[in-house]
Amino acid sequence: MPCPTYPRYLRIAGDLRGRILDGDIPPGARVPTETQLMAEYGVSRTVAKYAIGVLKDEGLVEGRRGSGVYVRKIRRLTRESHGREMRVQPGPTSPFARDAARAGTHGSWEHTSEHAVASFDVARRLAIEPGDPVMRTRYRFLAEGAPIQMSTSWEPLALTGGTPVEWPEEGAAVGVVSRFDVIGIRIDECVERVTARSAHPVEIEALDLSLRGAYLLVIERTYLVAGRPAETADIVFPGDRYELMYRYPID
Repeated sequence: MPCPTYPRYLRIAGDLRGRILDGDIPPGARVPTETQLMAEYGVSRTVAKYAIGVLKDEGLVEGRRGSGVYVRKIRRLTRESHGREMRVQPGPTSPFARDAARAGTHGSWEHTSEHAVASFDVARRLAIEPGDPVMRTRYRFLAEGAPIQMSTSWEPLALTGGTPVEWPEEGAAVGVVSRFDVIGIRIDECVERVTARSAHPVEIEALDLSLRGAYLLVIERTYLVAGRPAETADIVFPGDRYELMYRYPID
């Protein structure tokens, strides 16, 4: 059988992507115009337009009205998962605040917390019964005022209800591990499962994403105490604004 061929617009997008990632077209530089791509590849304007559209959807380039299309200057935050909540580490106890500080940017967040009941999926993840009371907190994280990450977390009120850390953002400690330390519950393990999917409409609006082809990295994170879940969260962020880095000891 003959090998399948990619559509021409995807091949052009691949060429441009490679030049951007290799630094041949550096951040802030203008990418070839539709007219230039038409002449170089012998394609129609529609094909050239689609090729540039692919790079826009991936977050690599941005259009400037009346000027052209330019390579975006992206400062990614690094999520360093190994030891993200080390108790002895100086500085902010919020993992996101530490990520932002390492990147040399100012991190902030918006949040809402409310009492809720565990759905079947949340109950499974927390090893509690469906309908058990939980604290649900929704976050939107920003770097220099621009949205970069969202998350929803759940904690069993059987653990935190009536304690100084029942409401996640109202106590002296910030961050799950630090908060639970306050009430004598020592988190000793974290499990993270990473997947990817298309963005939902509410996420496209909240994270200021392209309407076409927006994709997210998704982390299902659970903190445990002696093997029993104490908190679980869904964390989502655009792939062009964050990178994951894992460090772990080798036995």
